[in-house]
Amino acid sequence: MVKKYDDIMRAMRAGEYAPVYILCGEEPYYTDRVYDYLSTHVLDEMAREFDQQVVYGRDLQGADISPVIGAARGFAMMGGRKVVIVREAQAVKKWDALGAYLENMMPQTVLVICYNGKPDKRQGIWKKASEHPQVVWLQSDKLRDYEVERWINVYIADFRNQHPEVTIDPRVAPILADHLGTDLSAIVGALQKLMDGRPEGVNSIDAALVERNIGISKDYNIMELQAALIRGDVVRANKIAQYFASSKDHPMIREMAPLFTFFSNLLMYHYLPDKSQGNVAKELGINPYFVKDYATAAQRFPAGKAFLIVGYLRDTDARLKGINNPSAKDADLWKELIYKILH
Repeated sequence: MVKKYDDIMRAMRAGEYAPVYILCGEEPYYTDRVYDYLSTHVLDEMAREFDQQVVYGRDLQGADISPVIGAARGFAMMGGRKVVIVREAQAVKKWDALGAYLENMMPQTVLVICYNGKPDKRQGIWKKASEHPQVVWLQSDKLRDYEVERWINVYIADFRNQHPEVTIDPRVAPILADHLGTDLSAIVGALQKLMDGRPEGVNSIDAALVERNIGISKDYNIMELQAALIRGDVVRANKIAQYFASSKDHPMIREMAPLFTFFSNLLMYHYLPDKSQGNVAKELGINPYFVKDYATAAQRFPAGKAFLIVGYLRDTDARLKGINNPSAKDADLWKELIYKILH
């Protein structure tokens, strides 16, 4: 049965273990945490020596799961539970024995199958496993670019629930989202470094602390470029854009994504009949803190101009991908884009 990560962790912390776990997907952050918990909490240290077995799919003779199922059917030497784990299960080709095991699972065994990638649930064995009420199926997919900021905000909110004395500048999440990409382990590592690396007595996390702990410039980032565009500051916008063009850490195709989101939202903002802070935040799916930026931007960029800017961004994206652009470099494209937006 397909389950959510939080529900799985809640059940395991309550000591409720399923007979079979299938942990799969292209984003290892959640699956690794479930695996780590199962491999360290189901059995105590002494029992793990005798009743926990880890097998790698590539080491199975004939790429057949049968030996693993044989181990799962065995009794625990210490008389309690038994844990059998298959790592890199995508290397297994023959799964017939698992299908038979799902018909008659050993109640004292916890079988954990770690599969890098997505099993094809159209195939009989995976369809059966994903729908089986006693099988916990966790599929952890990579975040899309536009989902990263929201994920960081949820993480920050959880942190603040535990540390209400800490204030976090709302601009921190979009700065991190723009810089860190979609690798959740890298994102969490950066967030932990940022939050745990605060100097003693410092309870405010802002762009300056991000620069100090993570290395992202507080003056040259996507939020500063967006602010310069909203103000109509041609010099500042071009200065930041040229910094981006000269840095391998700021590929243009990535930096344009939040700009596209902003101006697309701005176009929607123009046509909202209710422009109260709460309604705008709800309709655009943004932090209420940023509503004032849209109100200011709407004065500089009327709806018609916002529509044109969205078109400029689409055109630049196509040119970055080689369409109608035989030779222009990022620096030239940035200069042209900034000019079109602000004139």
